[in-house]
Amino acid sequence: MTHKINNDFLIICKEILSENKTQTEWAEIESDDMFQRGDYEGGFDATGIEFCFSVYENGQEYWFQSPLSDVELFEKEIKIEVEATMADV
Repeated sequence: MTHKINNDFLIICKEILSENKTQTEWAEIESDDMFQRGDYEGGFDATGIEFCFSVYENGQEYWFQSPLSDVELFEKEIKIEVEATMADV
């Protein structure tokens, strides 16, 4: 499913970028719920070397991943959509 990110996720991206951390530094503080805003919850996964988020849309939970390089694209609104998969729960 294609998910169009919203302002809550843009704020999360700004928070991530304001930390000014490298992928290695994010991996050292790995957390799956470091960021929570609106329908989004997630954090950095050191195994996949990317940010992993869950989002609720129409009462259904979806998951998506984004590398650090995409966070800047989201924050600048160059990239506004992400592929999300239905959560395995």
